[in-house]
Amino acid sequence: MDTSYRKALLHGRCPACREGAIFKYPLSQVSRFSAMHAQCPVCGAGFEPEPGFYFGSMFITYAFNVAVVVVIGVLFYYFWELPEWTFLVTVIILALGTMPFSFRMSRILWLYWFGGLHYRGPHRES
Repeated sequence: MDTSYRKALLHGRCPACREGAIFKYPLSQVSRFSAMHAQCPVCGAGFEPEPGFYFGSMFITYAFNVAVVVVIGVLFYYFWELPEWTFLVTVIILALGTMPFSFRMSRILWLYWFGGLHYRGPHRES
């Protein structure tokens, strides 16, 4: 995996040209974190190959949330002796707080892995 692939993946860029943004707004605009472009604004590659394509990305989000619960559970168990409700509240706050990030990353990963888009090189205007 080359550096530009990782960089494009982490920054949410198009898998086909690695230049165009997948999401319309930056992650800092939390109220619009889920708004995606229908196609790449640079090369025109479609970001939704079929209806319901991103349904499977829920499994990536689920895995991310399980990892959060396990890490928090281990930390609470080995380092602090706090009541169970504290653990529950902490997990809920972290899950809600990381939701925009995990939502975006799961969709980006799903598009890269199963979207059928392959790198075609930098986009050139004709």
